Amino acid sequence: MATPTALLERLVDQRVQLRLKDSREMSGRLLGLDDHMNLVLDDVEETSTAGARRLGRVLVRGSNVISLTAPNGPSPKRT
Repeated sequence: MATPTALLERLVDQRVQLRLKDSREMSGRLLGLDDHMNLVLDDVEETSTAGARRLGRVLVRGSNVISLTAPNGPSPKRT
């Protein structure tokens, strides 16, 4: 069985969408993650009740993430 970290590693270099605890949503290209599921995203656009804004590169603490989706799905398994 694959671990959550292993599943997320398959999404590196793909666009993902996040929903955060404070109701913000972010979408960007996943650059990397660690064992605590802290995420580094690039080309990020944040959407909140105040509107949308471009953030560039961000580090998102894993404990703030409620959900993560990958519209294009994971890339094929690396061997």
